[in-house]
Amino acid sequence: MLAAIFIIFSPNEKKAPSNDNVKVLDYSELMTLVRTGEVENLTIMGDQARGKTKGGEAFMVNVVISNLFLEQLDKSGVKTKFERPQPAFGISRALDLLGTFLWFAILFMIFRSMKGGGGLGGLGGFMRGNTRVVEPKTTKVMFTDVLGIAEAKKEVSEIVDFLSDPEKYSRIGAKIPKGVLLVGPPGTGKTLLARAIAGEAGVPFLSISGSDFVEMFVGVGASRVRSLFESAKKRAPCLIFIDEIDAVGRQRGGGFGGGNDEREQTLNALLVEMDGFETNEGIIIVAATNRSDVLDDALLRPGRFDRQVHIPLPDIKGREEIVAKYLKQIKIATDVDAEVIARGTPGFSGAELANLVNEAALMAARFNKKVATQKEFDFARDKILMGVERKSLSMTKDEIKMTAYHEAGHAICSVVLPEVDPIHKITIVPRGGALGMVQHLPERDKVSRNITEIKNNIAVAMGGRAAEEIFFGAGKITTGAESDIFQATRLARLSCTRWGLNDKLGHVFYGESMPAYDGQSAKTNVSDETAKLIDLEVKSMVDAGHKLARETIMKNKAAIERLVAALLEHETLGGDEVKLIVSGKEAFKKKHDAGAKKPLVRTSTFAPTVAAPTAEPKSADKKKKGKDAESE
Repeated sequence: MLAAIFIIFSPNEKKAPSNDNVKVLDYSELMTLVRTGEVENLTIMGDQARGKTKGGEAFMVNVVISNLFLEQLDKSGVKTKFERPQPAFGISRALDLLGTFLWFAILFMIFRSMKGGGGLGGLGGFMRGNTRVVEPKTTKVMFTDVLGIAEAKKEVSEIVDFLSDPEKYSRIGAKIPKGVLLVGPPGTGKTLLARAIAGEAGVPFLSISGSDFVEMFVGVGASRVRSLFESAKKRAPCLIFIDEIDAVGRQRGGGFGGGNDEREQTLNALLVEMDGFETNEGIIIVAATNRSDVLDDALLRPGRFDRQVHIPLPDIKGREEIVAKYLKQIKIATDVDAEVIARGTPGFSGAELANLVNEAALMAARFNKKVATQKEFDFARDKILMGVERKSLSMTKDEIKMTAYHEAGHAICSVVLPEVDPIHKITIVPRGGALGMVQHLPERDKVSRNITEIKNNIAVAMGGRAAEEIFFGAGKITTGAESDIFQATRLARLSCTRWGLNDKLGHVFYGESMPAYDGQSAKTNVSDETAKLIDLEVKSMVDAGHKLARETIMKNKAAIERLVAALLEHETLGGDEVKLIVSGKEAFKKKHDAGAKKPLVRTSTFAPTVAAPTAEPKSADKKKKGKDAESE
């Protein structure tokens, strides 16, 4: 390439005559020849002159051009010719030409980018944003891939029908909703459901995040909105998916998130595109958020996002379907049952269930196992719910004993008091930020709570502090009850301010603050007197729970001592073992055939063997017959 540039730009100069047989003269010798008329012609190039004498002899001389010199040549009749000197094509000139070439190349790329900007008046890629387009041929997500949200799939099925056959609805005059808002906790499958809608309908899927619209440059967000809809019109019918729309759709004029002119201009552009003067036939907008309470009212009115689909956490049937799907992707032993895992994971989202299965597979691979057993799944669940064991934490015997009594206080209240979720596991091995823990698992998915259950749960939370006071005295209580007090206070405050379960406060909603509207700042909706009453009633409920916990522990001190002795010996006990200990020491001894006590040292509750189990892998959809789901 450089050789070609050299050939093109190199000067087309004449070849200089050879210096062979050329006599070099002095300036004085040249002037003598000129005066005597011996010089026939002279060619001057800069400060050098070449010529011939009348005798045909060639010569070369360095000259200084002056008026006197030129007059003498003219007077002697010398044929004089002037030529411009041709410099050599050196490295400096080559670098100049290369720099010019690169400059023109940069200008060419800039103009080309501007041409591809779609008339946005700027660089095309920057103004268009990070829109991802998935064509129908590459869309592989279908409704069968979305599990645990059957009602939501049924609600959006008519959108699929409309995108597949729009004329079916236009013939009768029906108007399909322009916007569908998917609302639900993180990890429940909102994005997956949107992709499944496009996959079932066989239409293009345009995806963008709400944060991609907002930039520091004024007007960029609105330009990106217009560019997005222009691309969608070219591909109609199609589906536009805006993830985390609360990043751009927050309430305008103050309130949540404050004011932002660029964000509000972007929101205005989105509102205009959704139902402006131009019709967007065949374009369905699906947005997702877990903060629907902060969205602007204009987004939620009819004609825009007028249909809201709630994506809840999966119930036990949905969890079983999700777990079975992910179990097919790993090798599992015959003792692994999707139903048992689903019953032990209430409140888990689809993403958390996928993480649980992956954690179990990682643990099996770490210890060179060929398959993942139920033991790995139990460990993965405990790790997610309670944190990783802190086996390296150094604790004295007195601290371990205090922790055992503290956790035993929680456990006794959980077993004795009615309408409390059963115990799944109790441990005095530090996990996460806790020195010990009592883990509860509900027998079924709950949708509401009654006042008796709430009061008993407050008593369970205060059981640890009550046990410390009874067995060690008020002067020896520790800071280990911090999270317990927080949970008890939270339940009491919600009962008084939101759930209407307090007689003195009545059936009134006492939120901490009401949202702001019309640019007004948020204000508390309770008076000073009411706030004082709320604080008194919250304290009264917590004190009542603490009193109930003390009464329960005093009546069951012998059971507490048996449970503490078992915890100091085994460190971790299951829920069935706790019930046996509370019912009588002999029953627990018979089950375990207990021998000599272990030394009071920290040991891991999970010590898988390195050797691979003999169990063979099985398919996740095969359920074990006769398995007791309550064996957890």
